[in-house]
Amino acid sequence: MAGMRLSPEESTEANQHLQLPQQQLQTGREAASDDDRSVAADSWSIKSDYGSTLDDEQRHADAAEALSSAANFRPASDYSSDKDEPDAETSMLGLQSYWDAAYLDELANFREHGHVGEIWFGTDVMDTVISWTKSLCTDVSQGHIPNHVGEPKPQSVEHDEKYLSCWSVLDIGTGNGLLLQELSKQGFTDLTGTDYSEGAIDLARSLADRDGFSNIKFLVDDILETKLDRQFQLVMDKGTLDAIGLHPDGPIKRIMYWDSVSKLLAPGGILVITSCNHTKDELVQEVENFNQRNIAISQEPSATKDQETHRDHPPFRYLNHVRTYPTFMFGGSVGSRVATVAFLRN
Repeated sequence: MAGMRLSPEESTEANQHLQLPQQQLQTGREAASDDDRSVAADSWSIKSDYGSTLDDEQRHADAAEALSSAANFRPASDYSSDKDEPDAETSMLGLQSYWDAAYLDELANFREHGHVGEIWFGTDVMDTVISWTKSLCTDVSQGHIPNHVGEPKPQSVEHDEKYLSCWSVLDIGTGNGLLLQELSKQGFTDLTGTDYSEGAIDLARSLADRDGFSNIKFLVDDILETKLDRQFQLVMDKGTLDAIGLHPDGPIKRIMYWDSVSKLLAPGGILVITSCNHTKDELVQEVENFNQRNIAISQEPSATKDQETHRDHPPFRYLNHVRTYPTFMFGGSVGSRVATVAFLRN
């Protein structure tokens, strides 16, 4: 995924915006600036030039109503932050116009110099996400729901292909598509990448064609207004939820995000989120908020049959998280720069 090119001084400042436990994050957010949060994210915005299956105003109204009704379930650090402190919690990185311009620049650099663009979060994080996800999917394919996924276990190529080739994969906010190229190298074959920026998709297709990954499908699509009519067994998000939270309407859009992802992820499927703006505990809490909201809706007299199924089976449950990222101490608390968390679709 493409990011901003930083000077060495700016890069040092950005790296100082490291991820802290929830108590430290809440303190830091009071003084955060757009620059401090510029390591955040992939692209998404509710507005899209490529159509919608639902009326925009109706989507906003539904999400706003859900946000209001969910007030009893969310902590102070969650959805209210964008509204309470817009200067600290919003950024140009939450706007589609920023990403359209960024990817046009990346595409021009590729055509002129062959550059692949930025690897979002860096190669070390991407390599960790790839190997950890591969190990997780292999374990689940063998009927194991792991309580801990540590270092990936060495397997033969034939062993990998046996289990991974049956997984359908969706990368939302795919950017330059390099994450899907790496998943393909590991044995995944049914691969789809979406992004609401047409420039990102043009870049991803160009890179895939050049590098010999013609099996990967790339589509212009907005996760908040998705036109996809199929479900996937593995959904990857590397920075997309971060960017959504940086939009001025972030609280509403985040609810729309979870509604959409819950429809795209097949029962028994896995969602893997990598974030530099949220701790593992914050992501788990946000999923719990979504589950509680769906349980409350399922108990209403007007609930549909599909909504009633959430009464006993909330949409998601926490599965695991990466435990091998470097950590640091700050104010007596342990934190890390990035969190990668997996959730199982019930």
